[in-house]
Amino acid sequence: MNERTINHGHKCCAGTLLGILVVISSACNQAKSEPKQLTPVRVAEVQSVDTGNEVRYSASIVPYTQVDLAFKSPGYVESIRKVRSANGGMRNVDVGDFVAKGTVLAVVQQQDYADKLEQAKAQSDRAQSDYERAKLSFDRTNVLYSSQSATKPDFDNAKAQFDSAAAAVKGAKASISEAQVALEYCSLRAPLDGWIVKRTVDVGSLVGPATNGFSIADTRSVKAVLGVPDTAVSGIKLGQREAITTDSLPGTFEGRVTSISPAADPKSRVYSVEITIQNPQDKLKSGMIASLSLGGKELRHSVSTIPLSAIIRDPTNPNAFAVLVTEGTGDTVTARARTVELGEAYGNMIAVMNGLQAGQRVVTTGATLIKSGDQVRIIP
Repeated sequence: MNERTINHGHKCCAGTLLGILVVISSACNQAKSEPKQLTPVRVAEVQSVDTGNEVRYSASIVPYTQVDLAFKSPGYVESIRKVRSANGGMRNVDVGDFVAKGTVLAVVQQQDYADKLEQAKAQSDRAQSDYERAKLSFDRTNVLYSSQSATKPDFDNAKAQFDSAAAAVKGAKASISEAQVALEYCSLRAPLDGWIVKRTVDVGSLVGPATNGFSIADTRSVKAVLGVPDTAVSGIKLGQREAITTDSLPGTFEGRVTSISPAADPKSRVYSVEITIQNPQDKLKSGMIASLSLGGKELRHSVSTIPLSAIIRDPTNPNAFAVLVTEGTGDTVTARARTVELGEAYGNMIAVMNGLQAGQRVVTTGATLIKSGDQVRIIP
């Protein structure tokens, strides 16, 4: 092998190595260029509560009753109830419209079900005719058998035909009833007076036996739903009267405690309490935020507080508690675990005796999905 051949081999190896490095560098650059999906979280600031303030609980207003309406007879939606629109024309009933109990909201094409009902009626007529003939034959054979003019086999045969015809009549009547029910189920009716909060079908939609077409909410009574810590739940009784206020409406609304959860939520560690409020004028809307003071208890001193939902187990000490504090500004920040010493719970908040300062932000939603050092995206 001469020197020229060796040099040519070295050049080939160098070119191959350079090509591999270019491919690796390109792959690395491509991997670096792909943005990492950040976990969305919600945060709250550490607040300082002054001495003498009432313990205020935040509650969500929800309908007393809300039901999803599903079709039972499959087919294509033929029509949807029409109501008068604001401009004087007619439109399909939709979200925000009030409907009375029994109102037909949508109708599935009925022709197939009407035909099945007619077939069932025709079969019933034939079964009835066969029954009458079998009855006449049985009555005649029975008389003859009683006078010993007919044999026992003749009697048994007539009796069997009569029983079979009677059974056929019952089956035909059941078929008619089934066909009538299926035809009636072509019409989807409102089971109660309420407001439409969702509509998922339109004319021409193909629906099945479990397709939800509408959701209706009864808001003549509403519920204020809130979370209460174990230190306060023992002081709440069923039937207890409570005064509720909202930022959206003036005045005070009175309600009664109608439900207390027997067990705490495993994630938030609070007990769910429901307070029913009469709402005949529909002033309170689903989704409103309400405020109330259970028993008017007062704080004994000024403390720093955070929402109960921000508390997690300390990743370095299973017997301690921690929070995830956000570092940085803007929507993209870094979450850092911080060991905290907890105090008493005040409503939906809990005192932090050590580990945090007023103004710091802690993760309240999504804390269980991330770990210390992760970058996260703050959402409203």
